[in-house]
Amino acid sequence: MQKRNTQQRRRAIIERLNNEGEVSVDELSKVFSTSEVTIRKDLAELENNGLLLRKFGGAVLLPKESSELSNETISTRKIAIAKLAATLIKDHNRIIIDSGSTTSALIPELKNKLGLVVMTNSLHVATSVLERENEPKVLMTGGTWDSQSHSFQGQMAEQMLKAYNFDQAFLGAAGIDIERGTTTFNELTHLSRVMAEVSNQIIVLAESEKLQRKIPNVELPWQSISVLVTDDKIDATTKQTIEQYGVNVMCASTQ
Repeated sequence: MQKRNTQQRRRAIIERLNNEGEVSVDELSKVFSTSEVTIRKDLAELENNGLLLRKFGGAVLLPKESSELSNETISTRKIAIAKLAATLIKDHNRIIIDSGSTTSALIPELKNKLGLVVMTNSLHVATSVLERENEPKVLMTGGTWDSQSHSFQGQMAEQMLKAYNFDQAFLGAAGIDIERGTTTFNELTHLSRVMAEVSNQIIVLAESEKLQRKIPNVELPWQSISVLVTDDKIDATTKQTIEQYGVNVMCASTQ
């Protein structure tokens, strides 16, 4: 019943947004008799699916140009990358899913995987995984909430991770430096490194366009990464250069 109610509420939110052009968290919380935390999760999920644009206190319809880009280019690319990355997951694997929109696209691809244990530092990921019919076991890192990355960070999160061993870690990236590895604007990079330390295979999910981003902070060097799952827009020379660091580069078709 809960899973059905969640989907019904999200469809109703989109219908209301289409009619009014803008909605507020406070208003939706009263209309659906649920908490503001739940409504924010709904809006985050709908934004990840390219259906709206969040703003402070609520959400608005995507501009026509943004909607087309999100639905046809960005979302399609993320989904293709996630589908390819999910082929690496075996039944009963113990996996980490980091916070982020590309890693979140993995969640629907878990539906046919049995006996998974999923650790995450993201409330959104944890909530979405718990809605899966195959009911993976979910673990949360806990820790200190970081509003910039929308995830838990800090020593408590690190200690929780170090208490386990994982088969795979699925991590995102704000940018990719062809010579250094993955990069981020966020200076809180230590948790990603701990995720890599406690996992046998480290898989980074990132669109090829992130190669164009010049970001100062190195998150994970290539030596720490097992697989880069990106899209087929990456050029052959760049792919070959990254592979020279011992990284398996998998390219998802976006056609």
